[in-house]
Amino acid sequence: MTFLRIKTAGIVLACLGLLASCSAWENARLNPDAYVVESGPNRTATYTNNGTSLFDAFRGGGSGIKVNRFLWTASLEVLDFLPVQNADPFTGVITTGYGTPPGGGRAYRATVLISDPALDARSLNVAVQTRGGPVAAGTQRAIEDAILTRARQLRTQAARY
Repeated sequence: MTFLRIKTAGIVLACLGLLASCSAWENARLNPDAYVVESGPNRTATYTNNGTSLFDAFRGGGSGIKVNRFLWTASLEVLDFLPVQNADPFTGVITTGYGTPPGGGRAYRATVLISDPALDARSLNVAVQTRGGPVAAGTQRAIEDAILTRARQLRTQAARY
C-alpha cells in the first residue's frame, strides 16, 4: 500500500514538472529583453515575460519599482535624525519613529509616501506628527520643501557624472 502511494506521488510530480517546463521547450533561447532597466533620473526596473507557464499564475504581473531614487535618497537624508522603522522601496513608504532634531526639544515622527517616479511635488507626501498630534501645516510644508530641494541637488550632481 505504501509503495503504491509513493509511486502515485512520483508520477504526479513528474507530470507537474513536465507541464511546468512546456514553455521552456518553446523558448529555448535566452531572451535578452527579459529584463529591461532604464537609466536616468527616473530609473525603473521591470520584469517582462512573453512566455506562459504553470508558474505564471503565482508570479506578479510585471510590477516594477516606481519610486524616484532622488526623492527616496533625499527623504532619508533630510529625516536622518529620525530612526527608520520601515522603508519599502517597492511601495515608496518610509516610516520613522520618534526622534528630536539637532538643537530641538520636541520629538517628531514622519511617514513619507513617494507615489510617482517623477521628480515633482505631486510625487511626495509627508505626514509629520509630535506626541501631541499633527504638526502645523507650515512645518510640514517646510520639510517637504527641504526634501524636494535636496532631491533636485542630488539630480544635478548625478547629471554631472
